[in-house]
Amino acid sequence: MQENNYCVIMAGGIGSRFWPMSRSSYPKQFIDILGTGQSLLQQTFERLKKLSAADRIYIVTNEDYKSLVIEQLGVAEEQVLCEPSRRNTAPCIAYANYVINKKDPNANIIVAPADHLILKEEHFLEVMRKALDYTSKNDALLTLGIKPSRPDTGYGYIQCDDSSNEEIKKVKTFTEKPDLELAKQFVESGEFSWNSGMFIWSASSIRSAFQKLLPEIDDLFKEKEDAFGSSEEQAAIEDIYSVCKSISIDYGIMEKASNVYVISADIGWSDLGTWGSIYGHLKHDNEGNAVVGKNVMLYDSKNNIVSVPNEKLVVLQGLEDYIVVESNNSLLVCKKEDEQMIKQFVTDIKLNKGEKYV
Repeated sequence: MQENNYCVIMAGGIGSRFWPMSRSSYPKQFIDILGTGQSLLQQTFERLKKLSAADRIYIVTNEDYKSLVIEQLGVAEEQVLCEPSRRNTAPCIAYANYVINKKDPNANIIVAPADHLILKEEHFLEVMRKALDYTSKNDALLTLGIKPSRPDTGYGYIQCDDSSNEEIKKVKTFTEKPDLELAKQFVESGEFSWNSGMFIWSASSIRSAFQKLLPEIDDLFKEKEDAFGSSEEQAAIEDIYSVCKSISIDYGIMEKASNVYVISADIGWSDLGTWGSIYGHLKHDNEGNAVVGKNVMLYDSKNNIVSVPNEKLVVLQGLEDYIVVESNNSLLVCKKEDEQMIKQFVTDIKLNKGEKYV
């Protein structure tokens, strides 16, 4: 393990598509959604500890979740970087990079979301070691691509230059979530990978990308550089975030930079973005029902996802392709095909029933 490998875990989201289990006070990254005994954040941390020393893993999260992070991971307070408000992924990455760069200007960094599932861990670690080796020797912004198993419209796609036989290829284009027809063409062409939202780069490469492509964000952090790692850090971050624009790293940098590369792999990945994405990772009964809960009785019911507290007796009859979730005194019954509406439900609940339900 290289002395200058660092990791950044992005753990600030509220996971509204996992309502009612995921709440703004206790979002999905802190929940053991798959019933493994560990939260998604804990799984991510344990995985990355095999690539970097535990004290060189930083977690960027909302200040509301600071104590939750420390409680679940047992990390030092200075490893938890607290954002006062949500500003998407570019400011979050800039913040972590300034902190790490001050500690070690030769740092080589992995950036990963807190809530992804990776089933083929050994292969993931092997791919990441190759990626870290590459970024330690080249001025490259490297993204981990996932070999697509189906024409999914829920992911962004990365097209690479297929002319080289190298494992690490230059990126031609990034495409936001396509429609089904386009997704089919992408998968058939063999030139596209899913965009996993995981990145590998050196502290200096990503810093110069910010200076060139997002100078208005970089200038804000640069002005307060002396505060990082001191007792002034939180006040400085509050100043920065009060005026910093909200923009994703994909849109702000990855889609515009000329030194972007991709390493593609099949690592048994899912971004666990929705209840439907979890369905495939749970055990099914003979009728295709995936059930979490010890007292669920099903009659004439097929292909449902049911997640309820163990002490709750639930009897379901005649349901097919539904999501049934009870958590925190709230019950959701929704067609699987309409799960994208859950985000809208949460917005409406907040408006009509108040914050306590979300």
